[in-house]
Amino acid sequence: SAGGGLAAGTALLARDRKGPALIGQVLIYGMLDDRDATVSTQQIDGVGVWDRGSNITGWSALLGDRRGGDDVSIYAAPARATDLGGLPPAFIDCGSAEVFRDEDVAYASAIWAAGGEAELHVWPGGFHGFDMMAPHARISQLMLEARTNWVARLIEG
Repeated sequence: SAGGGLAAGTALLARDRKGPALIGQVLIYGMLDDRDATVSTQQIDGVGVWDRGSNITGWSALLGDRRGGDDVSIYAAPARATDLGGLPPAFIDCGSAEVFRDEDVAYASAIWAAGGEAELHVWPGGFHGFDMMAPHARISQLMLEARTNWVARLIEG
């Protein structure tokens, strides 16, 4: 979540500063958009481990009264970036029943629109952190396997 946002922000910063060269970015349940405007943000309200209220609290802790306003850096809220070209390949995954679903899908789509490479997984029925809370569930094992395989392919070149 926040780590996914930090990874995406770091990839943007490395691109803009011309280094260091990153070989990839892994965005797990990426917390990317402070604007609280997606369908999944509205749907996951008052239910689950990390819901709309938790999300607002998290973004407010980072941005204060700037949350949702015009003065937010793309490095803090990567979904605000208008150019996602020149980024390293991305692995993005989330659950279908979580607040970050739509912003993660939109981020992958924006990477593709910019000519970049992204592998996106939206795990059916998955809620925020399901892989850690139910690590023996088949869907959790598939999630970890997909992520591990992507990283292995990236490293092997």
